Amino acid sequence: MDSHSALNIAYNVTSAFMESIPKKERKKYGQFFTSRKTAEFMASLFSIDFSKPALKLLDAGAGTGLLAAALVERLRNSGYEGEISVICYESDVRVLPTLAENMENLKKSLCIRYDIRNYNYILSQSFSDSDMFSAVGEQYDMIIGNPPYLKISKDAPEALTMPEVCHGAPNLYFLFWAMGIHNLKEGEELVYIIPRSWTSGAYFEHFRKYLFKHCVITNIHIFGSRDKVFDGESVLQETMIVKIKKVTKKPRYVEMTSSETSDFSAVRHYQVDYDTIVAPNQFVFLVTSEKEAKILSRVNSQKNTLESDQLRMRTGIIVDFRTREVLRDNEEDGTYPLFYSHHIKDGKVSWPVGREAEYIATDHAGYLQENTDYLFVKRFTAKEEKRRLQCGIYLKKEHQKYKYISTQNKINYIKCDNPEIAYGLFVILNSTLYDSYYRILNGSTQVNSTEINLMPVPSKDEIQQMGRELIGMELTEQNCNSIIDRWIR
Repeated sequence: MDSHSALNIAYNVTSAFMESIPKKERKKYGQFFTSRKTAEFMASLFSIDFSKPALKLLDAGAGTGLLAAALVERLRNSGYEGEISVICYESDVRVLPTLAENMENLKKSLCIRYDIRNYNYILSQSFSDSDMFSAVGEQYDMIIGNPPYLKISKDAPEALTMPEVCHGAPNLYFLFWAMGIHNLKEGEELVYIIPRSWTSGAYFEHFRKYLFKHCVITNIHIFGSRDKVFDGESVLQETMIVKIKKVTKKPRYVEMTSSETSDFSAVRHYQVDYDTIVAPNQFVFLVTSEKEAKILSRVNSQKNTLESDQLRMRTGIIVDFRTREVLRDNEEDGTYPLFYSHHIKDGKVSWPVGREAEYIATDHAGYLQENTDYLFVKRFTAKEEKRRLQCGIYLKKEHQKYKYISTQNKINYIKCDNPEIAYGLFVILNSTLYDSYYRILNGSTQVNSTEINLMPVPSKDEIQQMGRELIGMELTEQNCNSIIDRWIR
């Protein structure tokens, strides 16, 4: 690239600013700056309508304006000669001089108009998804962004102004994204670099509903490495680039790309059916190969869920540090078994194992659960572990003297009608098929019960029959795969 190009100048100015502000200070604001290559790639994703006499661009949470610079340069280098207006929102006063310098350079070298707005983008306007709401926000032809990655409280002003898309304590990045959709003209495009956490789970359910009511996904880029996406930043967030279009007609495919790092030196391209990426329950799957697409197709062929089968997964009820007074190291009169993730081993639940606090002494109903058949599943696993879903079958007959048991909150559990159901659920969740499916769905190391409950599974009767096949066999992944392959093709 020409060292005197507008983008290169903006990048050099940005680098100088980054060196002047400590990383921990920028982290307070959720500020992580994109690399020049990332900015170029994001700008390259936009379609350009050369027939338009003018284009209005938005970079909300603009930082130093690097993304806006990349998009303007892309437009001019592609031959667009119309008027370009750039609107930048930035609430951090420390970065404003750098942003102004970059916008002024763009004005002089690439003939743009710009407006820098030093206030909170989310609080700058009204937001509503109601058809009765007549006020329409400012509208833009192109929106590009690297929004702040920052969790806020559920009663923060930003959350209270956008209740339609919030559930629990939200993250600023998807509020910026939702407001961007609100500000996007019909038929136009938005490109954001964001964490992948929005793709599943209850916290983002309202946002996904809003997103897919108004837009479709056309492009997704996935990074293979978590720690090399942002220039000079220590960000271990699973990050992606997504392009959406404000139309309701679904495309046949989503254009998927992937690269190991943000230098985009070896980008892999592939197309995946839209309905494979965006599931009927509005979970979004980040598919990286044809093999993964086939895994999704097999699982999505099932018509039931754990919820519809009345086999809902729940999270263990005991939080150690809040209940220390009822925990016991040894059995006493009135104590009950307390199960932890370390009791799950080789498909079984082994208890006691001589660890601390394996008993609970209480008659408090909220701390106890029925001693019946269960499937236990570890909530947390290490990134490098081979399996994400690690299960253990618990049978009440092995601990018949207890009326109740309890579970620590680092395991999930599914209450089962009988041992055959427990074995059948083990077949499913211990199979390679479902472990792979869950890894595609969720990039974190936490097993989320909401996501598990919404995964497509066989009917309850089929699960019980699968369990019958496994009883008497070794509880291996290979045996589970053999059974699964006969039931789910």
